[in-house]
Amino acid sequence: MTNTTKTLEIKILDRELRIACPEEERGQLLDAVAYLDKRMSEIRDAGKIASVERIALMAALNITHELLGMKVGRGIDLSDFKRRIDSMQAAIDEALAEQDTLF
Repeated sequence: MTNTTKTLEIKILDRELRIACPEEERGQLLDAVAYLDKRMSEIRDAGKIASVERIALMAALNITHELLGMKVGRGIDLSDFKRRIDSMQAAIDEALAEQDTLF
């Protein structure tokens, strides 16, 4: 299997982003995008937070809380999970850096 990286266009909270993603991780990243978009939309729709940055921080805090609440040893490969989180973080950092150049 080759490690081909392609640009992927995603949409989170009505904002379009282009991110680099290894082809073999495309499906997992799209699942993560859908989950994050759902969580951020729930926070926005609650109407208590208006800033997209604050919504993103609250979603990150909620998701992290869920993660830390999981019991270790129930079939979770923490090293693989950490690798995936690091990969998503790199993709988010890259997408945000590209957005900064647009403004």
